[in-house]
Amino acid sequence: MAPSRLSGAVVGAFAFLAVPAGAEPAGVLAPLAAHRAVYDLTLSSSTGNKAPASARGRIAFDFSGSACEGYVQNFRQITELQPAEGPPRLSDMRSATFETADGNDFRFKIETKIDNSRAEDIDGKAKKAPGAALSIDIAKPKRARLDLKSESLFPTQHLRRILAAARAGESILEAKVYDGSGDGAKVFDTLSVVGKASTRAVDEKAAQIDALKSMRHWPVAISYFEPDKKDQHPAYVLSFDLYENGISRALRLDYGDFVLAGEMRELTLLPAKTCKK
Repeated sequence: MAPSRLSGAVVGAFAFLAVPAGAEPAGVLAPLAAHRAVYDLTLSSSTGNKAPASARGRIAFDFSGSACEGYVQNFRQITELQPAEGPPRLSDMRSATFETADGNDFRFKIETKIDNSRAEDIDGKAKKAPGAALSIDIAKPKRARLDLKSESLFPTQHLRRILAAARAGESILEAKVYDGSGDGAKVFDTLSVVGKASTRAVDEKAAQIDALKSMRHWPVAISYFEPDKKDQHPAYVLSFDLYENGISRALRLDYGDFVLAGEMRELTLLPAKTCKK
């Protein structure tokens, strides 16, 4: 698998791993956790001639914001894949996104380097118009304006629906999601599967903090399908253990011919911003 396939595969998925306060009725959501998290990536499984013989990497994720000002998320994934033959390939992808608290405006910037050479820059913004139409304004890689008649969710909106389903005991959620990845003009079909809630202790030392003790968390798996290809295999599947306050652990990135496991190594809780009266 080419490293470029890693470039947009978890941008949008990670973009909602922090949940905005106020996304659900008051008293339902736990307080929002502004935080920084670091995950070490290792090769969990590999099949087929195109799959790497080994892999390693790291994800750094940073979330901040408020229910008044909106939410800023910064993400970086560095992955080194060693093919069965030839030199290793290095992928370095960074993204920065902003989403308003009402979920109607979304800005994104994604930069990717392959073997230290710039491979892709995506810069743009999207806005929901009345009637759920989606207007997209792309600045890079080339100027484009698109109007899509699609009832799409932005990443944080998507997670709100997942958490609402989890609390209601529902296990399946289907939704169209726009996250700016690919060429900035793609809306994914997604299928989320939510497992049973748990408050058990976890193995990762970084997650063994007072703020997470006895907090409910759910195993979640989200399959991303290319537009109009939902009857085929997903482009990728992101799995993780999701806490009520938006922190995620036990990542699993399934690209089809290989799977990366992400173990939380560092977790720093940041001061929460409050709305100014």
